[in-house]
Amino acid sequence: QVQLVESGGGLVQAGGSLKLSCTASGRTFGVYAMGWFRQAPGKEREFVAAIGWSSGTTYYSDSLKARFTISKDNAKNTVYLQMNSLKPEDTAVYYCAANLRSLVGFTATPARIDYLGQGTQATVSS
Repeated sequence: QVQLVESGGGLVQAGGSLKLSCTASGRTFGVYAMGWFRQAPGKEREFVAAIGWSSGTTYYSDSLKARFTISKDNAKNTVYLQMNSLKPEDTAVYYCAANLRSLVGFTATPARIDYLGQGTQATVSS
């Protein structure tokens, strides 16, 4: 089992920034990739970004890659999501995810997720 705990959400004004963190614990040696998803009220969960745990290869949602950056600290078992130039439409619960087999699986429909965190709320006011 892998446990994922997100932090860093909050309330920010439009144009501001937030940095989310996700720390993994448990059987982390089996993690191949980690990623972020988000779900806004009344909408389906959508892929945001993902990173290969060993390779560092990154994938982004095309609509977000100009403003969001995913990174990792293997020593801390932590993945980050830096969100800049935030817009009210970025308001959502942001979920951290882990995949034990592939990186591209996060971008599949439906996304292949082995573990999902509880989520952290990010609210952007206009």
